[in-house]
Amino acid sequence: MAEPLIQLPEEPRVRRPALGYAMVWTAALLFAVNGTVAKVVLESAGLSTVELTQARSTGAFLGFALVLAVTRPRSFRVGRRELLSLSVFGVTGVAFVQWLYFVAIDRLPIGIALLLQYLAPLLVALWARYVLREPVRRRIWAALALALAGLSLIVQVWAGGLALDGVGVAAALGAAGAYALYVLMAERAVARRDPISVACYGFLFAAAFWFAVQPLWEFPLGRLGAETSLLGNLAGTSLPAWLLVAFVVVGGTIASFGLIVTALRHVPATRVAIVAMLEPVAATAVAWVWLGETLGPEQLAGGAIVLAAIVLAQTSR
Repeated sequence: MAEPLIQLPEEPRVRRPALGYAMVWTAALLFAVNGTVAKVVLESAGLSTVELTQARSTGAFLGFALVLAVTRPRSFRVGRRELLSLSVFGVTGVAFVQWLYFVAIDRLPIGIALLLQYLAPLLVALWARYVLREPVRRRIWAALALALAGLSLIVQVWAGGLALDGVGVAAALGAAGAYALYVLMAERAVARRDPISVACYGFLFAAAFWFAVQPLWEFPLGRLGAETSLLGNLAGTSLPAWLLVAFVVVGGTIASFGLIVTALRHVPATRVAIVAMLEPVAATAVAWVWLGETLGPEQLAGGAIVLAAIVLAQTSR
């Protein structure tokens, strides 16, 4: 006989859309800052994309596990059937979305990589409409079209011409699929268990996957103690590499992913994915302030359009 799923007793579900949207906005801002910090680590500290992703996944798992051990230790309990779905969520929705994005920005201009990755909300809406047979309001489709148009202006996709690296394009599209899968699977998982335990198990299996790819004893720990230039407008300032990696783990992963999975208890996946499109806008502003990347009139207009799309999506509640 198949082992039944373990259902943890929980308080009645109360949806607070305003709280959910605030969580997604905060997570998007953390992701935006995290992108620049991760770029500094990769370029200045000398860690590879696999090494940084491995550190991020392992550190996030330990952080989420500590939070659960202190607050809700019963949330660690899981049935075998549920463990299978969480393992798929961890490898495809957590591990791959990070690694594929790093591959994409290594081979493509970061703006084009972001535009392709943020096809994810469209994939989520299509899945909800044609696979789950859920109603998707026309205003959501309009918001998606506006957001994609705004992102095109922000990243100036036409400037890349047609000579795009095929592997980079495939990686960015794969990251879009992995991100869409992450949001959809997380929405389903948080309906059955505590959101922090969902994130904890997701990063557990992501860390296990990267351990299989590269054992932890091969990780270059010595590089974490080196002083690392912050580059750009902060090139004269240096910090230990471990401090930057700690931000990637705590601010850019534990806090941001925790906010996203918790927000899914209050806001549907389709709208979470659209509101998260604030990230490219905020990332562009962070890069401008920190790295000295300039903002042209097209990018400013694109940012305004994306923000309008987010407002439009929120008014469809």
